[in-house]
Order: sequence, then C-alpha cells, then structure tokens
Amino acid sequence: MAVANFRTVLSRLILPAGLLVLALSAPPVWAQKKDAQAQQSSKKGKDAKGRQSVKAAKVDKKRAGPVRASKPQQVRAAGVKASRMQVAPPAPPRLSYGQLAGLHTAQDPLSLRSSVALVIDQDTQEVLLSKNDHAVLPIASLTKLMTGVIINEARLPMDEMITITQDDVDTEKGSSSRLRVGATLSRGELLHLALMSSENRAAHALGRTYPGGMATFVGLMNGKAQALGMKDTRYVEPTGLSSRNRSSAHDLVLLVQAASADPVLRELSTSSGHQVVLGRQTLQYNNTNRLVHSPEWEIGLQKTGYISEAGQCLVMQVRVAGRKLIMVFLDSAGKLSRLGDAERVKRWVERGPGATQGMSADAAGARS
Repeated sequence: MAVANFRTVLSRLILPAGLLVLALSAPPVWAQKKDAQAQQSSKKGKDAKGRQSVKAAKVDKKRAGPVRASKPQQVRAAGVKASRMQVAPPAPPRLSYGQLAGLHTAQDPLSLRSSVALVIDQDTQEVLLSKNDHAVLPIASLTKLMTGVIINEARLPMDEMITITQDDVDTEKGSSSRLRVGATLSRGELLHLALMSSENRAAHALGRTYPGGMATFVGLMNGKAQALGMKDTRYVEPTGLSSRNRSSAHDLVLLVQAASADPVLRELSTSSGHQVVLGRQTLQYNNTNRLVHSPEWEIGLQKTGYISEAGQCLVMQVRVAGRKLIMVFLDSAGKLSRLGDAERVKRWVERGPGATQGMSADAAGARS
C-alpha cells in the first residue's frame, strides 16, 4: 500500500514526455530576461548611432559649405555675375609720329585726311597741292620702292632661286607672312611680291642675298637717295617695318620720278595679282592698292605702306585729265583714307585746280 501511494505521487511529479521535451527546449526564464535586456540595449544603441550619424552629417555639411548648384544654375549665376562686371575700355589707338607732332591740325583746300601731301605735274614740275611736304616721317613700305630700284639696277639674274630663311622673319613688328621658312622662289617673283603686295619676307630676302649682304644693300639704298637729291631720307633696312626708315613728301616725289622711268617697276607695282606655286600649294597674291582695279584710274606706278608710326601712306604716278601727276600722301588717318584723298585730288584736278567749291560735300564719300 505504501509503495502504491509513492508511485502515484511520483507519477504526478513527472511531466508527460511531450511537455518534458518542450520544457527542455525552451530557454530558462533567466535566459529569456537576459535576451530581452540585450534586445532593448541593441535598440537603444541603434537609436543612438542613428542620432550620431545625423549629427555627424550636419557637422560634415557645415564644414563642406553650401551645396554646389547644378550646371544650369552655375551658368545662370555666371551670366548674372558677368553682366554685373564692368567691361574694360579698349586701349587707345597708338598715335603716329605725324599726330604726335600735331601735323593733322594743318589745313588744306581739300580737307585731306593725310597730314602730309604733295601733288605735282611731272612734266612741268608745277606744284598743284602742298601740305607739310618737308616734314620728315616714317615711310613704312614705301621703302620697298627703293628696294626695287636697287635690285633692278643691279641687273641680277631674275631667275635665280632664293630660299626664305629664319633671318627673313619679321622681328621688328612680328608681322605674319605666307612665305614660310624654306620656301624657294625666283628673284623676279620676290621682287613682284614685294612691290605689288608688299611682302616683307620677299623684300628682306632680296636685300639679304644681294652680293655683299644686307649692309651693302642698305648702303646702296642710302647712296641712291643721295644721288637723287633726297636730303631728308634715310634707310636702315629694305622692308619698311622699321620706323627709322624716314623721308619727306618732297623726297618721295624724286624717288617716284626715278622709279617710274623703269618699265619693270611700273609693271610689277601696278600688277593686279600674281600666283606663286610652292610645291603642291598655289598662293594667290593681290595688289595692296585697290585703285589699280578701277577703270577710272590710269596708274603708271604705285606703292602703299603702313606701320602705326607712319600711318597710312601712298605714292602714285598717274595720268589725270591728260596730265602726268605724282601724288604723295603720308600719315593718313583711317585705313582707306589715303585712297579717299587720292580720289578727291583726282576729281579736283579734273574740275580744274581752282574748283574747290563743292569738294567738302564730297568728303563723306571720299573718306572711309
């Protein structure tokens, strides 16, 4: 009986097998409490970490400065900024020697834009118009007319080939040229380009390759000037790029008279254009004086010139109203004003030297 009671009590204390397995597989209560605490701590850590990330992002944003605008916004902002900026005024034009000397204040009956002018009848030597004709100024590429005189008088072979070298590159004004270093042309072609289109490297190569060299050539230029009675003239090189090449209108009349007696110089200086073949390349050169294209002009010899110190320059031997005239214009203000002055003188001579009335009305059309 006692044994039976003990078994009954024991059976009540022992859990069924299924419940025993569940009981054994479930974590103990203290473990569950520990897990709950861990999960709560992890959640708090994540929240703190998130708050720290937000705070760090704000600090980084503050350090990095304002957010950069998109490209369209940057373009618009740049446009606004540029519109607010003041545009620097252009540099004032460089004054010529004639302007610095006040020669443009001189008056003449035709109100010419050239500060120096001289027009004479070549046959009678009558002076038709004179303005500051003894003023000594830079003459720019009018120099090349004397270069042509010396070359042609030397009777050098015009078919001799001459190569452009680095020595022919302009270091005076830094002007450009289509005759590259290494290009080879005949002496005749170089003379043609120098007189017709005022090619600086061509003129320099002519002087450089002259027998005796450049010093000999420049010496001959000055010797010829003296022989012609050009007392105000001095040359230092054959192109006219140097402002130290100087002369007066009175002296240049003497030079034009001598040069116009040479048929070669007459033909080359008044040629309207010329093509030069350099290897596979063909270069087209045109006359720097557009009046040679006009049927209203009968030009026997001409030469243009320009550097900033000299202004716009022009000499011509022309036939007007049956008279052979020599025209010299120096230090003209404006790119085409030298041609405008020539046009005004031509109309004035055609109307008669006393016909100065109405010439002022033509000034707007002649000046440009």
